[in-house]
Amino acid sequence: MLNDKDEVLYVGKAANLKNRVSSYFSGKTLGVKTEALVKHIARIQTTVTANETEALLLEHNLIKQLKPKYNILLRDDKSYPYIHVSIQDTYPRIETYRGKKKDKKGLYFGPYPNALSVKETLYLLQKIFKIRSCSNIFFRNRSRPCLQYQIQRCSAPCVKYISPEEYKISVDNALQFLQGKSQTLLKKLEKQMEDASLNLDFELAARYRDQLIHLRKIQERKEIVRTSNNLDVIGITFQHGLACLHLLPVRSGEVQGGQNFFPSLPDDNSNLGTILEAFIMQYYLSPEHQTNIPPAIIIPPLFSDETSLETLEAALSQLRGKKCRLFSKVRGIRAKWLQLAERNSIIALQQRLGAQSTLKQRFEALKTALSLKKAPQRLECFDISHTAGEETVASCVVFDENGPKKSDYRRFNIQGIKGGDDYAAMRQALYRRYSRSAQENTTMPDILFIDGGKGQLRQAVDVLEELNISSIQCIGIAKGPDRKPGLETLILANNISRAMTLNPDSPALHLIQHIRDESHRFALLGHRHKRDQKRTRSTLEGIDGIGAKRRQALYRRFGGLQEIKKASIEELAQTPGISPALAAKIHEMLH
Repeated sequence: MLNDKDEVLYVGKAANLKNRVSSYFSGKTLGVKTEALVKHIARIQTTVTANETEALLLEHNLIKQLKPKYNILLRDDKSYPYIHVSIQDTYPRIETYRGKKKDKKGLYFGPYPNALSVKETLYLLQKIFKIRSCSNIFFRNRSRPCLQYQIQRCSAPCVKYISPEEYKISVDNALQFLQGKSQTLLKKLEKQMEDASLNLDFELAARYRDQLIHLRKIQERKEIVRTSNNLDVIGITFQHGLACLHLLPVRSGEVQGGQNFFPSLPDDNSNLGTILEAFIMQYYLSPEHQTNIPPAIIIPPLFSDETSLETLEAALSQLRGKKCRLFSKVRGIRAKWLQLAERNSIIALQQRLGAQSTLKQRFEALKTALSLKKAPQRLECFDISHTAGEETVASCVVFDENGPKKSDYRRFNIQGIKGGDDYAAMRQALYRRYSRSAQENTTMPDILFIDGGKGQLRQAVDVLEELNISSIQCIGIAKGPDRKPGLETLILANNISRAMTLNPDSPALHLIQHIRDESHRFALLGHRHKRDQKRTRSTLEGIDGIGAKRRQALYRRFGGLQEIKKASIEELAQTPGISPALAAKIHEMLH
């Protein structure tokens, strides 16, 4: 679809072009993006392909080449790093390697999605196994150990402080770990730690304990699971007008870090299935990634049309030269990987929403939406959290043009009210906050948001009038039908009887949703912490079913109580004598 200047506006594909194109001009209600697109269409150019797979490939190539305004666009032109081990050397070196062609001899592990995950892995491997990372030129010209030896990250093979045979054992251990065969190493270290302790060599036992802890940290970070399959996992989140996709590669059973993508979206395009399809098409069909297409890709169940899924599979299989499957219905460990990818996408999107450039634009949009003379400099939002009236906590979060100002966040433990009385709780929190500010002459907000309806907003108005504060504009945020995001209504203090609504794609509404969600999170976190303080925390000795032998097995496996507390239910259940049910009980009691 092109405009009157012959600029490409949109590229699409369809099995039936007549039906697809006519849908744009049928007179039916269209979305904001589609209506804007149709207004600018001057002519439509079509190309017929032999099958849907060819149409998919052509669509991808045209989108990448022309970058149409109304298509979802993905930018990713980087090469990916590997870990390289020069096993042909007498004293092999472990290093980072980046490039499309693997010119050096040796073993390669990867690709990793980013350099940080490689650096962290190399750092821990060098710290545990003390393998050199220096270049061969540097290695051959050393006459005394370098700083790496002094800080215990290298065994100094350059000056023969370690024999080739002993060094080879360390390299083999590191290779085993990179290949996902870490269980043997962990059991060996457990045995060595126990033997050293029985021999009263506590310093050596502590060293083995530290090695165990470091190795388990790598396991926790990578969620290592023994499996022979290579696959990618994709999580997706859409919130406040932005989308984030998190790609989680799994190679030889190890999660190789992860990478976030923030595609450029047309204004009102929040269809997660469309976004996911565009990402898969543009990411895997690009020349940079065609050589790394895995045999399986796990995706959320967002495709309602099985034909689209089959077409994508056919295109990926054609490029890979072997079968590539897309799985949207998964169980067990694959379901956990999908949950991990989706959780990472949520975290990355929340961080993105706090970006300064995005916030500045949203502050300006808020100024326009509320007809203010200048953009507000400081926003505050209050929320109440409790469980059936128990341990009521109020939160006050603060935003400025740089995003959340966490140093100014405050929580208020609400006391002396009837449990579940949100109005009284809101009034107490507001009075404590602004009476003190009025006395100390501290910074006041330009706008005060209240998470609630007219009743909560009236409490804020009454408190400010009582304290003789007139410089703050109060706004209540009432949830929409079915509490669906984007349908919130705003209640202005100067006209409580009339509710104000903003478009779901309004940057001003996205800012309001962000500060509301942050106040809710902060209040809920404080409430849970306060509630949990009342509950008795038990040690291992106080758990039914945990006797001396099982306690010893837990300490031997994890090295101490702190590491046991950090372990997941699945990790606890791997301890000899600990069943999944008992592991769940231990985890619950320790948390």
